[in-house]
Amino acid sequence: MPSIADNLAQIQQGLRKETRLVAVTKTKPTSLLTEAYAAGARLFGENKVQEMVAKHEELPKDIEWHMIGHLQTNKVKYMAPFVSLVHSVDSFKLLKEINKEAKKNDRVIDCLLQIYIAKEETKFGLSEEEALEIITSAELPALANVKIVGLMGMASNTDDQNVVRAEFRGLKNTFESFKRHENGQVTMRELSMGMSGDYLIAQEEGSTLVRVGSAIFGSR
Repeated sequence: MPSIADNLAQIQQGLRKETRLVAVTKTKPTSLLTEAYAAGARLFGENKVQEMVAKHEELPKDIEWHMIGHLQTNKVKYMAPFVSLVHSVDSFKLLKEINKEAKKNDRVIDCLLQIYIAKEETKFGLSEEEALEIITSAELPALANVKIVGLMGMASNTDDQNVVRAEFRGLKNTFESFKRHENGQVTMRELSMGMSGDYLIAQEEGSTLVRVGSAIFGSR
């Protein structure tokens, strides 16, 4: 069975230089994360705040922690001291809370707006219109401790690659169209799309961050 280091090396080889790998570490013990770290992984993605906080305390401090799961406002304060990037901002209310906690920690936290692109009812996210309302809102400039640096999306869970590709392509188009609204607080530089099953399609469609778990650590 290939090691975590082998898996990481193989995935990295297949990625364009513009696409960075986020190792999704949810439910994985720190021993496996330490193996990934030893093999060069520095971007770790977590779905649950409590898990991220516990692992952050145990692991080296040059790891960039990315929050990739659905985020509740009451949990923001626990990760605000150290989180590098929040992929899953799906409401203005949540963005305001991140700003409030970032300010308490004297930090500016980078955020991605999560756009709903899948054909399933279960996924969280904003419509393109709702995301546009946030980035053009007159209230946004007051939130000096957050920056919106791009978009995130999750494709439908389907074997039909044409559906997945079309969803990623649609998100890339949204990403490009939002560039005309860039200012000191909004830049479209990160496009987070693609997971273990579809990251190769995602990078072909312009993803800058792929979130890969099982292809690195094995199925849980």
